[in-house]
Amino acid sequence: MTVRSNGGLNQMRTGICDMIAVARLVNATLVIPQLDKRSFWQDTSTFKDIFNEPSFIKALEGDVHIVSDLPETLQSAVRARKHFTSWSGASYYEGAKELWKDHKVVHIPKSDSRLANNGLPIDIQRLRCRCLYQALRFSDQIEDLGKKLVERLKSRGRFIALHLRYEKDMLAFTGCTYGLSESEADELRILREKTSHWKLKDINSTEQRTGGNCPLTPLEVGMFLRAMGYTESTWIYLAAGEIYGGDKYISKLRLYFPNLVSKEVLATKEELEKFKNHASQVAALDYIISVESDVFVPSHSGNMARAVEGHRRFLGHRKTSSPDRRGLVELFGLIEKGELIEGPKLSSLIMRMHKYRQGAPRKRYASLPGSKGRERLRTEESFYENPFPECICLTGKH
Repeated sequence: MTVRSNGGLNQMRTGICDMIAVARLVNATLVIPQLDKRSFWQDTSTFKDIFNEPSFIKALEGDVHIVSDLPETLQSAVRARKHFTSWSGASYYEGAKELWKDHKVVHIPKSDSRLANNGLPIDIQRLRCRCLYQALRFSDQIEDLGKKLVERLKSRGRFIALHLRYEKDMLAFTGCTYGLSESEADELRILREKTSHWKLKDINSTEQRTGGNCPLTPLEVGMFLRAMGYTESTWIYLAAGEIYGGDKYISKLRLYFPNLVSKEVLATKEELEKFKNHASQVAALDYIISVESDVFVPSHSGNMARAVEGHRRFLGHRKTSSPDRRGLVELFGLIEKGELIEGPKLSSLIMRMHKYRQGAPRKRYASLPGSKGRERLRTEESFYENPFPECICLTGKH
């Protein structure tokens, strides 16, 4: 089975582990997946540039036969091409075995979300966890620098890893323009219209924001964290790409938390040089630091936020503070109207709102009420966001 993984780093990581599970279900040999070089980030990294390939193959040898390349004897074989249906269960893949009766090589052009979140055999669910949290390690050079940056942060005290999704592509894709200038909003609209694989073009920014579908702005993140009780002296690691608008917007967060640092501050130019123009490798550094932080805070849901939260749950339900964006927008709207001010009352409201959003053990959320058909599967909480109870024992042993 050959695979092309699609998307950014964490979409590819979870997709690869889905394909490991699929290979087990159909009893196929998996060729090390090709990575996406055509996504927004245009990263030319290969599998072995980002991941420790020998360790990956070795760690899973008792579950799935994995080879680095398609054997020479099969290079000229006729290949079937199959788009597996999203969120499919074990019975679907039982039927898919028929493909290998007529073809020795089957190519899978997309790997993301090919497995159901729920209802799979327990051994398959645990294989997905074993793949993502133990076998699919980053390359030595990524792991080494990631550990160094974590040590440098911890030497300063406890720290928050903030996944601030305020990059140009994110704002353009979601159509979120609150707080931006008219020219900035136009720039984002033009980018969205020119990006052919983004299906939604005409987006109402106000509806997106009130529905909780927009990332918090840097200012709103500052207000949220201060209301949650974090003081001005708190160290915050910025796990993000290039923030849209640069210091114009990030300075509003720094007013609340001056000890705001990024990898560019923590690492030397020489240390970062080897990762230049490789967005997925840089994202891997953010991932390592986010998993090891004292508190993880994502300003928006997304593949990295989900993957980090799931990994932190797997490691013992480490604290992840997930902002209730819809609820916060209502409160911030009252502040704009002058009906509420920052202080003890706002803090009390926000703390109460987030009492059960701190990463404590719980089962995965089911689909949203009223959703039907395949849309029902789309709205379920991701297995990789919360692998409890299949992969997590409350005793801490797994």
